[in-house]
Parts: sequence; structure tokens; C-alpha cells
Amino acid sequence: MELWKKSLKELSELIKSKEVKPSEIVESFAKRTEEVEPKINSYVTNLIDRALQEAKEKDDQLVSMESIPELFGVPVAIKDNISTKDIRTTCSSKILENYIPPFDATVIEKLKENGYIITGKTNLDEFAMGSSTENSAFFVTKNPWDLNRVPGGSSGGSAAAVAAGIAPAALGSDTGGSIRQPAAFCGVIGLKPTYGRVSRYGLVAFASSLDQIGTFTRTVEDTAILMNIISGKDPKDSTSANVDVPDFTTYLGKDIKGVKIGIPEEFFVEGLDPQIKDIVLNSAKELEKEGAQLVNISMPTTRYAIEAYYIIAPSEASSNLARYDGVRYGYRTSEYKDLEEMYSKTRDEGFGAEVKRRIMLGTYSLSSGYYDAYYLKAQKVRTLIYKDFMNAFEKVDIILTPTTPDVAFKIGEKVDDPLQMYLSDIFTVSVNMAGVPGISIPCGFKGGLPVGLQLIGKPFDEGTLIKVADRFTKIKDFSKNFPEI
Repeated sequence: MELWKKSLKELSELIKSKEVKPSEIVESFAKRTEEVEPKINSYVTNLIDRALQEAKEKDDQLVSMESIPELFGVPVAIKDNISTKDIRTTCSSKILENYIPPFDATVIEKLKENGYIITGKTNLDEFAMGSSTENSAFFVTKNPWDLNRVPGGSSGGSAAAVAAGIAPAALGSDTGGSIRQPAAFCGVIGLKPTYGRVSRYGLVAFASSLDQIGTFTRTVEDTAILMNIISGKDPKDSTSANVDVPDFTTYLGKDIKGVKIGIPEEFFVEGLDPQIKDIVLNSAKELEKEGAQLVNISMPTTRYAIEAYYIIAPSEASSNLARYDGVRYGYRTSEYKDLEEMYSKTRDEGFGAEVKRRIMLGTYSLSSGYYDAYYLKAQKVRTLIYKDFMNAFEKVDIILTPTTPDVAFKIGEKVDDPLQMYLSDIFTVSVNMAGVPGISIPCGFKGGLPVGLQLIGKPFDEGTLIKVADRFTKIKDFSKNFPEI
């Protein structure tokens, strides 16, 4: 039995029935990690030895347990910008290379309460700024489907780990598509919840009004299970919403007859690869055969989402990253004459090129004389984008689009062209700007590389996304497809 090929739910059931011990499961993932991790580089910090020790302790606990939580003894990987107590959290940046948090993020506390086992902290674009995981200060993560291609970003390490079978599930963060885009590139399921659905406490901030923690899984059922655990109001996060959390597993296996699915014309325009367009629209027709209604809609201001996003996100980043000055924690330059030189040299040596680019963009947008012309105008556009979504949701229940304009690109292909890199998020950033939930699910292949289908829902209606995504994966199940590495 190759345990590493099984889903979270399957592994949990095996533990609950006491057919398999947690240590046997972790040993299976340890063997898989040893085989493929050197080729992929998904982990910044590999914790598999620690996981094996923890699993043996859970073996002993299991003997006397009457009620076993859903995730007890099951491994999960964590993106390296989510705080883990006593475990290095680097944000894939030199400036935090040796930072060990004294506390857990709220999502980690919730996973611990359910008895999960952490297998590693996954690689990302530095401070989650990027679309390819090439901006990591340490190394480039590779796409398991083609080792010459990127896994997407910024949560590329989490997506690659799940796609390769190194972990059955992982947490990531999504600021402009950083869960959904790598999920599409790696052929796994990636959910960005509604802003406020999941606590951001302990997530190292990039753009505070856009960041959201979410999930990577191989099945929609596993997505529902993880969302049940990590969702909910958190008194430590003032932006978390006081909204009831449904049992997301109750949306599984439901009929989608009568569900209205909007097809926005602005997401099927020039720049979208024709093959991707055909695969996505054929997927929509598959849902139509299941009883859903397809409705053509227009969302005119979403075409300005990229421009507005790359003013708002860098502006918030320039403010959030001001704390990394070499004074309180993190990297400090070794040679300096005075305080001002210590600040400037620390930040120059500690931050990578993309982070510096965004700090400069954001500082410029917020500066006197430019605030109204850029930042304020971008926020007005953001409001219009939100209104576009709300108007659309008066006519439809969910919106269907491609996740990305093309499949995973080659490593190095867009490194010297930031604008082309930014455009790989063209179909995902509007979801963050509006604060609504979005999920990417595999819907086919182009040239042997996965293609992602994006479903976008009403605020706090992740349940409908799970219902429709689950129905689609019953028609086309890619969960058993593992890349040959």
C-alpha cells in the first residue's frame, strides 16, 4: 500500500480504524520525500525527521484514544511565511533567514488541536512577492510535471509538494493569486477563502488588505476538511470576520442542477491561449450537462485589476516591510558607520530585487504629490471591481474563468520581464481586490502540463464553490494523476 498516494480523508480513516499507525504514514511520505525532494526543492526547512519522531509519539497516544480528530497523525506542509513556534520561518528571505518565531499562527494552533504533523516549511517567492518561486533567496522550486518549468508562485513550494506526493495537503497564502496560480500550474486544488474567513494572525504580512491563508489538496473533500479546521473568527485578528462557519463537508456530493454559472467575457480575451480557452469552456459545458445553467456576463472594470493591484499591493508592502531595519530582529549588516547606513545597508543586503522593486513602487505611490494620483485612484478602481462582482452575483451563483492565461512557463523565461511575470496573475488578482473566495481545480492538460479552472463565489459562500468543484471532480478526477519524477 503506497500511503503517500492517499488523500487526507483516506489517511484519516485508516488511522481512525487503527489499520495504520501515524508512523507508517509518515514513513511512507519520508521515503517519497527522499526520492523526489532533491529534484523539486519544495522545502526550505525539511522537518521529516521531526515528523517521524512526533508520529511515533502519536502511535502511543492512539492506543488509548476513544475520539480521534480528523487530522490526527496526518502530515501537512506549511508555507514558510506562516509562523510556527520554535521552527524557522524565513519567508524565503535573507533578512529572516534565522528567524524562529516564539508563537504559532492561529491556523497552526487549530491544526495542532486536531493532531496534525508538520513535514516541512515550503519555499516561496520572497515575502510572497512573485508568480514563479524564482524570487526565493535560497533556491528555485521546480514543477513536478516538468523540472524545467516553474511551479507558479508565490506558494510554489506548497503546490509542488502536494503535486509530487511529498505531502497530502499544504497551507499557502494568496495575495493576488498565490494559491490558485501555482495550483493550476501543478495540477492540484487550491482554495483562497473569502477575506476574513481564515485568521491572518501569524501570517507574515505582504499586503494586509489582500492577504489570505488557504489550502492545497488533491481532492475537494480534503479542501472541505481543512476549511472546517482553519476557518472562524479570531480575537487576535481584527480583520477576521464574525461569520458562522458551516460544515463544508455537507456540500460534498450535492446536485448542482439549477446553479447559475457566469461566464465573463472579459476573462476570455486576447492573451488567453486558445487551447486553454477551449479546455475551460468545454469544462463549463460538462457542468451544464450536470444541470448547471451557463450565463454570459460582463464585468468591465475587472480589466483594470492588474494595474490597480500593482499600486495597492506594493503600497501596503512598503509599509509592512518597513519593520525590517536591522534593529529589532532579523538580518543586520556587519559593517556600518552610523544608524542611517545600518538601515540602508541592512535592507539593501537583506532584500532581493523583486521585494526592493515593490517597496520602491509602493513608497512612490504613497509619497506626497502622488498619493491622490495613484493610490487613491487605485482604491476607487478597487471599489468598482467589487461592485462588478456584486452586480454579477445578482444574476449568477458563481463565476467560471481560466485560472491562468497559459500553462507553467520555463524557469528563467520571465525573470527579466517583470510585466510579463505580473500578467500571469491577470485572472486571479480581481478576486483578492474584491475579497471574494476563489478555487482552482485541474480541468485538463496542454502538452502534458496541467490546466486550471477557476470558480469564484459570493462572499463567505465557499460552500457553493466546494459543491460545484466536487461535482466537476466527479466527472473528471485528476486526483490520482501523479507526475513521473
